[in-house]
Amino acid sequence: MAVSMVQGATGAAAGKIHGHWSSRMGFIIAAVGSAVGLGNVWKFPYMVGQSGGAAFVLVYLACIALIGLPIIAAEWLIGRRGQKNPVNSMAELARANRRSRLWITVGITGTLAGFLILSFYSVIGGWALAYLGDAASGNLAGIDKAAAAALFDDLLADPGTLLVWHTLFMAITIAIVARGVSGGIERASRLLMPALGVILLVLVGYGMSTDGFGAAVSYLFAPDWSKLTGEVLLAALGHAFFTLSLGMGVMMAYGSYLGDEVNLLRAARTVAIADTAIALAAGLAIFPIVFANGLDVGAGPGLVFVTLPLAFGGITGGSILASLFFALLVFAAITSAISLLEPAVEMVEERTALGRLGATFVTGIAVWLLGIAALLSFNAWSEVLIFGRNVFDSLDWLTSKFLLPLTGLGAILFVAWRLEPHGVQRDLRLGDTGFSIWQLVARFVAPIGVLIVFISSL
Repeated sequence: MAVSMVQGATGAAAGKIHGHWSSRMGFIIAAVGSAVGLGNVWKFPYMVGQSGGAAFVLVYLACIALIGLPIIAAEWLIGRRGQKNPVNSMAELARANRRSRLWITVGITGTLAGFLILSFYSVIGGWALAYLGDAASGNLAGIDKAAAAALFDDLLADPGTLLVWHTLFMAITIAIVARGVSGGIERASRLLMPALGVILLVLVGYGMSTDGFGAAVSYLFAPDWSKLTGEVLLAALGHAFFTLSLGMGVMMAYGSYLGDEVNLLRAARTVAIADTAIALAAGLAIFPIVFANGLDVGAGPGLVFVTLPLAFGGITGGSILASLFFALLVFAAITSAISLLEPAVEMVEERTALGRLGATFVTGIAVWLLGIAALLSFNAWSEVLIFGRNVFDSLDWLTSKFLLPLTGLGAILFVAWRLEPHGVQRDLRLGDTGFSIWQLVARFVAPIGVLIVFISSL
């Protein structure tokens, strides 16, 4: 793979090898893998169906264009310019452009957000692994409603079992990230994303054979403009921001492994389209089964861990379908998890004497330990509250309500207002007219959109 020799902005050992993606396609696949996560499997399809179908999708895509694409391009640009972890890249660019060193806060909050999110995301990934085991062993066959609910409740109530699955999920994540950019993250993404696509196609094919496919298509794609309320528009705005892994330090870290050959805006568009297409395909895989069995489409997370096992348990070949579905869920979780761990690993590697393996192990263990506190919040520590929230919910609240929007806002403001415009224009490969439009969107539209999301979420 192509490599360059870099030195951390605050004294990391000289001579460390800084990885690069082996190809543009490898980078795109990894970025799509980061964007595609557990939320794509249940949250986005549910939002589409309840919020106007195709009408919501069009509004969502407009929000992606006006908020998601400018910010993801800005984060990649920061990473590519800095060629270091998010913290060091922000420090380097602030220094080079004679800006306040306080801009380093953007890199700090992004890296911290990814670290904190992974601690509880790994717990959910453990749930998916547990259900994959249940499905593969036939434990979901013939399950009824009470048993399906009890299965999930019993899992949450057992800290020992949760710890085993959380540990396994983190071990897989650490093992992949420890192998580096092209040898670990990119290679895993190249394997997992096509596998995810094949599983989706198989499940969609099965969905087409059910009586509920027509209802699912109508639910997802029939436009109903009357459902586009102010609340729905805010939901589209918020999801457009969060779905692309913005504000987590992920895209800055991924950008630091990029070369100049990649067109940032074109790559951002490809990632956004692929992320949306996979989410809609997940809807076509899930909702035909839900409708065919007369189940609740609005069950939220319970749709995945309670409602669907009930549906799989009552159909012919249900164990095979359930195994495929939870394998899909695990793959989606892993591709996101490795991206969440990467910013913190890159920072530790570049700012300490540790190599790649040591940095990954130390960072991964720290995430794993915090994840134990998150999983205990469902059982032994259920009475431990932080401002009225348990540990799991507190981590979710802190990251989604504060760290993510503030990091994304800081990144777009820095690129749009504090970097030299001609250099940004050159990096984005835009003509004068295109760059004028970019500046309008990046300086005003995207920041206002993020502020709306931030304020409304509070």
